[in-house]
Amino acid sequence: MDALAILILVVALVGLGLVLAVTGLIVGRRRGPKPLPNTHTDVIVRPPTTEAPEDETPVELSSPPATIEPEVELPPIEEAPGLERPEGTASRLVRLRQRLASSQGALGRGLLALLSRDRLDEDTWESIEDTLLTADIGVGPTQELVERLRTRMRVEGGTGADARTVLREELLTLVDPTMDRRLQVSGADGQPGVVLVVGVNGAGKTTTVGKIARILVAEDHSVVLGAADTFRAAAVEQLATWGERVGVEVVRGPEGTDPASVAFDAVKEGVDRGVDTVIVDTAGRLQNKAGLMDELGKVKRVIEKQAPVTEVLLVLDATTGQNGMIQARVFSEVVDVSGIVLTKLDGSAKGGIVVAVQRELGVPVKLVGLGEGADDLAPFDAGAFVDALLG
Repeated sequence: MDALAILILVVALVGLGLVLAVTGLIVGRRRGPKPLPNTHTDVIVRPPTTEAPEDETPVELSSPPATIEPEVELPPIEEAPGLERPEGTASRLVRLRQRLASSQGALGRGLLALLSRDRLDEDTWESIEDTLLTADIGVGPTQELVERLRTRMRVEGGTGADARTVLREELLTLVDPTMDRRLQVSGADGQPGVVLVVGVNGAGKTTTVGKIARILVAEDHSVVLGAADTFRAAAVEQLATWGERVGVEVVRGPEGTDPASVAFDAVKEGVDRGVDTVIVDTAGRLQNKAGLMDELGKVKRVIEKQAPVTEVLLVLDATTGQNGMIQARVFSEVVDVSGIVLTKLDGSAKGGIVVAVQRELGVPVKLVGLGEGADDLAPFDAGAFVDALLG
């Protein structure tokens, strides 16, 4: 009986042990960590080390990123620099007078000194004529001016005529203040004005395009630039820089692209956007290369499939003097030049080139460049120019 009781007790203990073991296993599984959802990402876990904290969370790498990202303090965002505000026309004209007076005053002072002599003999008049010719005024205009001065000084001399007043009036007549010097930068019927800028290499043509854009932006015109000088990568980049500084779009093409194609695209962009003015920079042309000049004519014809060209500006280096007359004649035959831009007039240029080029082409000088600064291009004013010559 005792043996039977002992056997029953052993069986009961074994059964209880099995029940406890099964119960512990079930509870352990229920309390174990749930598996991560299937996010299709790789999990990189730092290998355990003696220094690593036990509760470090694995970092998930995913594309797109995992939902939970560490908070990182970002640096403050710097604001983009503001666009430049070009100088207005009024202050440009003030500087025009100042710089012309300092660079061109020798001509006027020389003429005044000769005309103020007590006796105006033939030698004096020959000296006056030589002074004018040296100033690049040209033979024809020089002879006309000398003849008018002789007549007025002879007729009015006995009444105490002021030599300075007479000289100013006659020089002003020579420069011709009646010429229309306004830039035709607006088109008709809602179309943009199209300004085609031409000239030989080295005259400052691309720079002039950028400076004209600044003048128009200062007057609240909307502008698009066309970089049709596709044979010089530097010219395209230079024009793009000018445009970026004042927020003007520049239409460009790959290096070597047909210039007429780029010009066409620029004008089309201007038409589509409804801007006020499109300015097209062209490649510098050698006036003795007939093929290149023909290509310039092609650019103008292609542009006019989109909108009429309202202004053709010929950029001339004022320091070239009478040599610039050859360039002026050839360009005017190809593209019907409507205005002249004289650059570098503040250097060694002779002021008489203004008179000479106007007489040669029968079109006005509309803009003059007086320095290397971004706003050193000013509308030409005949009265200010003559006053600057006289000092």
